[in-house]
Amino acid sequence: SVFKAYRMILLPQFDWSSILSLFELIQKYRPFSFPAVSPLWAALVSHPEADQYPLDTIGVASAGGAPLAEWIQENYEKLTGRRILEAYGLSETASTTHMNPPDAGAPGSIGKPLPDTAAMIVDIETGETEVPLGEVGELIVKGPQVMREYWKNPELTRRALRNGWLYTGDLARMDAEGYYYLVDRKDDLIIASGYNVYPSDVESALRRHAEVADAGVVGQPDVLRGEAIKAYVVLKDDAKVSKAEILAHCRETLSEFKIPRIIEFCDEIPKNPAGKPLKRLLRRP
Repeated sequence: SVFKAYRMILLPQFDWSSILSLFELIQKYRPFSFPAVSPLWAALVSHPEADQYPLDTIGVASAGGAPLAEWIQENYEKLTGRRILEAYGLSETASTTHMNPPDAGAPGSIGKPLPDTAAMIVDIETGETEVPLGEVGELIVKGPQVMREYWKNPELTRRALRNGWLYTGDLARMDAEGYYYLVDRKDDLIIASGYNVYPSDVESALRRHAEVADAGVVGQPDVLRGEAIKAYVVLKDDAKVSKAEILAHCRETLSEFKIPRIIEFCDEIPKNPAGKPLKRLLRRP
């Protein structure tokens, strides 16, 4: 028979302090497929003993749940000579809708729709008009993996499912090659002085500062601007950077309307198990 028997290994609970045990499992079983969230990949490829274990024996390495930082890709490529395949899916789609092909792909992209899956980028306001190529809009998907309904919640079902399309609530764009790129959550969009500001743009600029470990950006009600941009910044250990220096760094790469009006230093950005920032916690007074 040409078919092989595969065994699934589940890790119901993972202790970050015992990551060496995960390296040992990879070494022992040499998995054909290893799907993981971004924080787990970050822990693996940044571990000081990562080069002592055969990560290159992983057949298909994939990531989802949150965008994969480029440094994670770079470290994994140095260790294995291959890239982690970024993918996209939701609980409402019973798993994946988009994925980069094994032999190609676009850096930073979630890939292309899977077979029998349709996807489209529509305008944010009405959700009825497909936006021009390259422009940002809401990602909607249609396929056999899309849920039938939310359990006992017809109102939420009506808003999410329209004419067979699932409205994901994620803002995205598509390039000329058909690759899709996530931009932000629709609910996280900041409208400051009439301009659309995507928090991910500001967060990326902040993380490029040599002394910044992480950042989270939200909108805060403002009488004059409608919303003001507030940035929570996590500094690296022993870093000594002022708020003025952070703002000066932002002005080097961001348009004036994207520059944070409020900077607050904090110990960490709250995140869910998939590595997504919990913006609702950052919005609390």
